[in-house]
Amino acid sequence: LLLAFFFFGRGKESGTDMPGAAAGQAAAQIPTISVAVPGRGTVREVVSATGSLAARREMPVGVVGEGGQVNRVLVEPGDWVKKGQTLAEVDDSVQRETAHSLAAQVRAAEADAELAQSELDRAQQLVGRGFISKADLERKRSARDSANARVRVAQAQLQETRARNARLDIRAPEAGLVLTRAVEPGQIVSAGSGVLFRMAKGGEMEMQAQVAEGDLATLRAGNSAVITPIGTDARIAGRVWQVSPVVDPQTRQGIARIAIPYDQAIRPGGFASATITSGSGNAPLLPESAVQSDPKGSFVYIINGKDQVERRNVTVGQVSDDGVAITDGITGAEKIVTSAGAFLTPGQKVKPEMAKGR
Repeated sequence: LLLAFFFFGRGKESGTDMPGAAAGQAAAQIPTISVAVPGRGTVREVVSATGSLAARREMPVGVVGEGGQVNRVLVEPGDWVKKGQTLAEVDDSVQRETAHSLAAQVRAAEADAELAQSELDRAQQLVGRGFISKADLERKRSARDSANARVRVAQAQLQETRARNARLDIRAPEAGLVLTRAVEPGQIVSAGSGVLFRMAKGGEMEMQAQVAEGDLATLRAGNSAVITPIGTDARIAGRVWQVSPVVDPQTRQGIARIAIPYDQAIRPGGFASATITSGSGNAPLLPESAVQSDPKGSFVYIINGKDQVERRNVTVGQVSDDGVAITDGITGAEKIVTSAGAFLTPGQKVKPEMAKGR
């Protein structure tokens, strides 16, 4: 009897404890999952692009006048100049002597005109007395007029020569930044010498961003942008001022020209990347770890009212450093699994825990 009680009694007690142990074990197997309710917020639509840097308005400067031998070059690349400032001086010794000669001719013509005027004045006094005829008076008047005309011709020739001399030196057509220099002292220059200096008008720069055809349609003049020249950490604010009306048929890309102020990090001809804000919208924003994909498309896991996992197919919008914008599939009021979704299955029972900061 004692042996029977020992075996059967202990087995009964053990059987009474098993359901509680099994329940505790099942509860311990329910995973705790971090979830978040994203809500809806303003999401920027950003277009990423790369392209080259250039002067917004590049001005090639060459010889305007007759040219000659360059005496001095007064600027270097990187110098700022004012409108009309001399960039290079051209020898004008011969032209100066020509101007002096013409100035002397003007003075001689003026003297002849004064003499002709004096003779006309005397003739007018004598014609009333009958000492000279009216025909002689007309000849005196004609001589005076011819002398005055010669004065005007000489003055015009002198002004023309002085204007030509003023155009000998190479001057800045507008205020701006000197980009390149292709002339040295002693060099003979003429109208056929080509471009001697290149300038950026006002120092204004631009980025010629290569944008995909689909993204180009979303851009408008006035869109803000941030430029980062390659090899630097600089972030320069700019604004789209022109969107190309054509698309390259080979690359299927167009150019968005982004105006940017002068910065030492900007070197025309260099390369840069840009992020252009093409607009904004209102959508839920999720961390990248919350969005998964398979052959059926992108999806997220949500936790329903019974604390069970449900799959929800979504449409992914803009992806940025802030997260992934969801344009369709959720409203933002759901409990979204933010991580460890790859280890869950639809219908699985979980214990949701709100993520910090959500």
